[in-house]
Amino acid sequence: MQAPLPAPISFDSLVPPEMANKAEDVGVKKAALGFYRMFALAVLAGAFIAMGAIFSTTATTGGSALPYGVTKVIGGLTFSLGLILVVIAGAELFTGNNLIVMAWASRKVTTLALVRNWVIVYLGNFAGSFLTAYMMYLSRQYTFSGGALGLNALNIAHAKTSLGFTQALVLGIFCNALVCLAVWLCMSARSAVDRVFLVIPPISAFVAAGFEHSIANMYFIPVALFIKAWAGADFWTQAGKTAADFPNLTWSNFFLANLLPVTIGNIIGGAVMVGLAYWFIYLRPSWTGKQRMVEE
Repeated sequence: MQAPLPAPISFDSLVPPEMANKAEDVGVKKAALGFYRMFALAVLAGAFIAMGAIFSTTATTGGSALPYGVTKVIGGLTFSLGLILVVIAGAELFTGNNLIVMAWASRKVTTLALVRNWVIVYLGNFAGSFLTAYMMYLSRQYTFSGGALGLNALNIAHAKTSLGFTQALVLGIFCNALVCLAVWLCMSARSAVDRVFLVIPPISAFVAAGFEHSIANMYFIPVALFIKAWAGADFWTQAGKTAADFPNLTWSNFFLANLLPVTIGNIIGGAVMVGLAYWFIYLRPSWTGKQRMVEE
């Protein structure tokens, strides 16, 4: 008797209802990770996002001769490296993990498990980004191009720490709406190539538009603070600036004026505007309460 033929392999992308079920399943698995694995993957994600920030800072150095929009798009395209590494190499990123709310809303993940994941991953992301920033300071990369690279890093961070609370919060909302949309789109992918091409447009858009990403800022601002505090006189002479030219670049502004409102905004943009929106559309129980809107 002839053996049954294997099921055909489909290369078609998943459609949104299937993506919603997949996102829910992924959320359950992420929430169930053990502490050490979760934290280690989070450290990697922080370092990966920092790598994208390094690439973006380098690529936009000396870009003043180009139109503003062109320079910002270049920064966005290069920054995309960070989320590509997270998605393809495997890592736990706080902003993307806001989509775990889909499994939470379906009561497949408890509130405690959700908060546990977000706290552990957020702290791991901070460790990875912060350590990368310190190592980049030690590398003296900021002195490249006659100090222009370091000056670019200082200008980027000073602009971020000069934002008002409401402005930073709203910029954070739009940022993580796009980041979580990038992760959401990846739920449809069948291959690594699919994922790369799906990540680039939303991530490039948020960077080009000047939106605020809490994990990226854990690199962008500390590396500039290290430069401001410890760079030698030769750097400041080459840059044609002094530390006093960046008055808003302080540790208190990093945590209170930027990281706090941006993190809140990221949660609203990712968990509410994307995660809960798609849960409501595709996963909430029907009005009769007898079946789900999407067959599992």
